[in-house]
Amino acid sequence: MAPSRRDIQLTRITGHSLGSSDAENEEMEGVRLLDSYDDDEENAHFLSKIEGGSGDSGLKKIQVGITGMTCAACSNAVEGALMSVSGVFKASVALLQNRADVVFDPKLIKEEDIKEAIEDAGFEAEILADPVTAGTKTTLVGQFTVGGMTCAACVNSVEGILKDLPGVKRAVVALATSLGEVEYDPNIINKDDIITAIEDAGFEGSLVQSNQQDKLLLRVDGVLNELDAQVLEGILTRLNGVRQFRVDSLSGELDVVFDPEVVNSRTLVDDIEGEGYGKFKLRAMSPYERLTSKDTGEASKMFRRFICSLSLAIPLFCIQVICPYIAALNNVLVWRCGPFMMSDWFKWGLVSIIQFVIGKRFYVAAWRALRNGSTNMDVLVALGTSASYFYSVGALLYGAVTGFWSPTYFDASAMLITFVLLGKYLESLAKGKTSDAMKKLVQLTPATAVLLIEGKGEKFVGEREIDALLIQPGDSLKVVPGGKIPADGVVVWGSSYVNESMVTGESVPVSKEVGSPVIGGTINTHGALHIKATKVGSDAVLSQIISLVETAQMSKAPIQQFADYVASIFVPVVVTLSLITLVGWSIAGAVGGYPEEWIPENGTHFVFSLMFSISVVVIACPCALGLATPTAVMVATGVGATNGVLIKGGDALEKAHKLKYIIFDKTGTLTQGKATVTTAKVFSEMDRGEFLTLVGSAEASSEHPLAKAIVDYASQFHSTDKSAEDGKESQNSGWLLDTSDFSALPGKGIQCLVNNKMILVGNRKLMSENSITIPDHVDKFVGELEEGARTGVIIAYSGELVGVMGIADPLKREAPMVVELLRRMGVRSIMVTGDNWRTARAVAKEVGIEDVRAEVMPAGKAEVVRSLQKDGSTVGMVGDGINDSPALAAADVGMAIGAGTDVAIEAADYVLMRNNLEDVIIAIDLSRKTLTRIRMNYVFAMAYNVVSIPIAAGVFFPLLRVQLPPWAAGACMALSSVSVVCSSLLLRRYKKPSLNTIMANE
Repeated sequence: MAPSRRDIQLTRITGHSLGSSDAENEEMEGVRLLDSYDDDEENAHFLSKIEGGSGDSGLKKIQVGITGMTCAACSNAVEGALMSVSGVFKASVALLQNRADVVFDPKLIKEEDIKEAIEDAGFEAEILADPVTAGTKTTLVGQFTVGGMTCAACVNSVEGILKDLPGVKRAVVALATSLGEVEYDPNIINKDDIITAIEDAGFEGSLVQSNQQDKLLLRVDGVLNELDAQVLEGILTRLNGVRQFRVDSLSGELDVVFDPEVVNSRTLVDDIEGEGYGKFKLRAMSPYERLTSKDTGEASKMFRRFICSLSLAIPLFCIQVICPYIAALNNVLVWRCGPFMMSDWFKWGLVSIIQFVIGKRFYVAAWRALRNGSTNMDVLVALGTSASYFYSVGALLYGAVTGFWSPTYFDASAMLITFVLLGKYLESLAKGKTSDAMKKLVQLTPATAVLLIEGKGEKFVGEREIDALLIQPGDSLKVVPGGKIPADGVVVWGSSYVNESMVTGESVPVSKEVGSPVIGGTINTHGALHIKATKVGSDAVLSQIISLVETAQMSKAPIQQFADYVASIFVPVVVTLSLITLVGWSIAGAVGGYPEEWIPENGTHFVFSLMFSISVVVIACPCALGLATPTAVMVATGVGATNGVLIKGGDALEKAHKLKYIIFDKTGTLTQGKATVTTAKVFSEMDRGEFLTLVGSAEASSEHPLAKAIVDYASQFHSTDKSAEDGKESQNSGWLLDTSDFSALPGKGIQCLVNNKMILVGNRKLMSENSITIPDHVDKFVGELEEGARTGVIIAYSGELVGVMGIADPLKREAPMVVELLRRMGVRSIMVTGDNWRTARAVAKEVGIEDVRAEVMPAGKAEVVRSLQKDGSTVGMVGDGINDSPALAAADVGMAIGAGTDVAIEAADYVLMRNNLEDVIIAIDLSRKTLTRIRMNYVFAMAYNVVSIPIAAGVFFPLLRVQLPPWAAGACMALSSVSVVCSSLLLRRYKKPSLNTIMANE
């Protein structure tokens, strides 16, 4: 039964359409959070200049979309960069909305200058439409399968067609995955229009998934005939909240678009099964499951075509080679039936089926490619096989008319198509292996989960098994020992150890107790747990990891540009060489340039030349070049994800191998980020308890790691006489004093009022600015702390220095080894920190770093990056992805380390899931090995074409007397792309480097 369809209207996901109140709230939020407060008169002055200004005072206002901002420091950096541009009158950056409002004089600067200023600050920028209408524009991002692509020329053709469609903002197509990602405006174009454009280009297209949140894909058991399908449609029509649906009884799939405000996915499934009185059994499907089945189906389809072609080619081979030696069969074959012998009829019939039925796909793809002004491998195959086939038909007809029987080459056409199909089948199998890492990530999530049913009084009265894809935020779930955790959440009952290695790469099981966060897809190893789901669907950690890997696999490395250029000219060059070969050998034969015995029996100079020409056409292979980069990138990103290193794109993967400098933040990067107070000394008549009370009360309002260490230390001091059952909050409430006028001073410390007296907690600079005298013996004590790699914190109260605290943050165990490994790899390590020089030098000495930059403000770290980039060097930055975001964005390669569950860090190019510096080595080493593999792929692909085309053209025939038949040329062509994919698959054997292996390679 043909599938019944309803048009599915995709929901908007960006640029929300706002009502007037919402729009006002959004605008006021931007003003409240990020804009400077201007008086009404000044705002009126702006508006008069922008809207009604004329003459020399006319100003213009634009909105700029900014990508890469992660914190207020980023927005400040962008705002500062904009205000430094001559001609910019006002700049206001909204972090939450990822945009900037810029007022400028168009007579002094252009919009492009503003965009470049933002990009120079380390962020990506895009000029947006007029702010008045921008809010009404929406975009969706859809992922489409593009079946039938064979080389980079196909990719270029599809990308060009998609980008030319009205309403399409962006289009990226990946050959290795046969996927295309399209960002489009659903008000202008819909998914069906995009699929139609793909199919009109000569390829197979379908929607895999989009970033809308209210669509559910289900597998339906129980739809046996058209009547069942009608019953199911009737149920869906009656259900509240269902907007559109599509039932496909052939595949047993059901697509439902629903209103999440009316009904959730689990309730929807329950209602359908309930209305059907148990006839229908529904199972939620992941979009990746559909994608995997399509990959398997494509390989199966290619295999069936190959088997059909082979089953016809084998009789053809027997007629040509074996039957002449069997008298009975030979007598039948030489029997003349009409103008031709029976052997000619058999060969013509068999090859016609292979050529036009099985090989129809080559003609269709070649015609559509040519119609769209592009060329690909299908054009070459169609040309080569058609030349062989139609020459053979012509030779038969010519013999029937004139009696002069020239040799036919039907077998060349049949064997060529058979070998090409074999190559395509092997290639599809090999390409499927490149996505094994992605498939393993998808399979981490369990298929089902145990939902705890709550009764009165929040007590559980039962449990039921549900699809893991139907879990909702807030659900209580039971996880048995040995079971997989079905969703991100928080432990609400029980304790256990959880193996998180499959997600974070951390090999040691992590202890979990009440209040501990858990990650979906990890394994509960010991006790039973009850968890409350917090993040599901696209918000889950595993989904974000998969999304990052998928985005990286979709992206193109810069080195791919070479293959794209070669692909654009490859087929015309090959066809030209083929014609030169045909004309050259024909002319040489006509003028007696080679002896007549070279020509086959009953052959002619033209036939002799034509076979060389056909071999040139079919042996040349653009596929190997097109697959060289994307397959390697795909395998590498999967290997990286398996090792806890998430790579955001081919560009980042390529740049990392050229790193000359790598900058490390100190706190939380080189150190463990677990600061502890080691010393607390009072230099006044104040007793120790009073001193710690003052300092703890002042630092309680700060979020700095050192502040947390001080508060914990003071809290421990005051809780020594309390019972172990008292919570921290109750402990704190008994001794903390009220504070006012709190102010955090970046790079210096904090200040506030306690008991109406000013307290200062910070470094020497803070004391100096507030005229606090530091006695020599105190300064010496602080110096000793700093030389011991501890941070000295000075405390002054009511204008007098009262004490000093020493805080230590232990180095990570692997830090010295990583720095040494980088040195041996030719990468120079630099430490940049906001800490004082003595502490910085002490830490650097302990870790083995010679180049130190201390007392650097967060914005100054980006300046350090840019200063190192001035000579063209490639600079990397390793930080925690929060305070270091300006530097991460400015660096050529930004690495956010210790991200844990926060995998969506926009500023970084690499996300290192484990809090382990060894992953920096993995990232660089994997980049180098990947680029080496890509270069090897290119060398092989280029060498193959450079060597094989002259052989096929007969350049060496006068010396070797060996002619490469077209079918053998086709076999070589088919195997070339398979060999390149297999070469990329060798990256799956990647192993982490060690100091011994790097020393051995020096």
